[in-house]
Amino acid sequence: MNTMTDLDWLAFLASRRNGGDPAALLGGAASPAVRRILSRHLEGAEISLDEGQVLFEADGDDLKAVVAAADHVRRERVGDAVSFVVTRNINFTNVCYMGCRFCGFAKRREEDGAELLALDEVTRRAEVAAQRGATEVCIQGGLHPDLTDHHYLDILAAIKARVPQMHVHAFSPFEIWYGSKKRHQAPADYLRELKAAGLGSIPGTAAEILDTEVRRQLTRNKLSAEAWVEIVRAAHGVGLRSTSTMMYGHVDGPRHWAAHIDLLRSIQKETGGFTEFVPLGFVHSEAPLYMEREIPGVRAGATLTEHIKVHAIARLMLAGWIDNIQVSWVKLGPQTGQALLAAGANDFGGTLMDESISRSAGASFGEEITAAEMVSIIRDAGREPVRRSTLYVPLERYIDHDPVALPPLKARAYDPILFLQKRPQSTCDRQERVHA
Repeated sequence: MNTMTDLDWLAFLASRRNGGDPAALLGGAASPAVRRILSRHLEGAEISLDEGQVLFEADGDDLKAVVAAADHVRRERVGDAVSFVVTRNINFTNVCYMGCRFCGFAKRREEDGAELLALDEVTRRAEVAAQRGATEVCIQGGLHPDLTDHHYLDILAAIKARVPQMHVHAFSPFEIWYGSKKRHQAPADYLRELKAAGLGSIPGTAAEILDTEVRRQLTRNKLSAEAWVEIVRAAHGVGLRSTSTMMYGHVDGPRHWAAHIDLLRSIQKETGGFTEFVPLGFVHSEAPLYMEREIPGVRAGATLTEHIKVHAIARLMLAGWIDNIQVSWVKLGPQTGQALLAAGANDFGGTLMDESISRSAGASFGEEITAAEMVSIIRDAGREPVRRSTLYVPLERYIDHDPVALPPLKARAYDPILFLQKRPQSTCDRQERVHA
């Protein structure tokens, strides 16, 4: 039985900020089954789906050994740099009728707060982002019933006309599915058209859990796991890279997590198109799935130990295939995100500037961490900050200088780096609100 509290786990992660030999933990109190899996992996063996499930069921000393192995593999695969991208989220519409039960973002056309941004406003936001140093805009929105069959193409053309150098990372597989239906095209043909119009890459969101039983509960299976995989493979096939994601902490469990990561790995073996894996903890407080309690057994988000497991085991299962493991600070908070850098993660995501989807579900960690704040958080973890492109090309290493310290784009009540100033000298005393 696990008797470690969140504070104990945070203390353990802090104690590993300078690394250490994983053999010390593997030879300690970990169970023979976990020691065997991790030892074989450190010798070059791939972790199977069944072995992944065993690791996801680990706790206590077993989980400590998993974390130590993940941190070691991270250092071996990508070194001590922690990257981030200067980006702006542009959620161009929140009108959607798909009825995903985990979503607090969607509104109907007639509701207060429903919006569909004009193209001029979308491009204005992209231009402001460029003036603030952004190399990427991330564009996603609801599946608005009034969108024309060329709306996504119009967005791309308008941004490229106004900010031609901007990388446009846009349109989830659900949006690609929706747009291709409107244009009566196969997804691959539609993706070629989007690429020709300026699409640079796509977010691998809308994956949730790639399991039909779970998807029926979350989304009524409106975008099936098979359709998600088909669209992602099609994107990779036409030369568009994508992220990969998993939303966990709701009606799912260890078997689902291991199978989801195993499926992503199998796609990557075929296409090589994923740039990173982004674990997305379920934000519950304003999500209909949790508030309405229509589905029995819905949890109030993942625990801290589950956050640790997902990041660490993803590092191990995906090693050599998807070597960038990102923490989502907007879901977890910057302090917990920083702690997970000792559990296999090597990327801190984007500056965002705007964030509507997680905030609408109840996330309370703000909408932006500036580049200067990113560097402070990463340095405090004892790692090297690197500004990167969307496709993980290093653009600037902050070895002997800092980014320009810009004020946040919007006034904010939450200071994302206050924890660096307030905590005691011992980093073992870190604590933060965790969705648990």
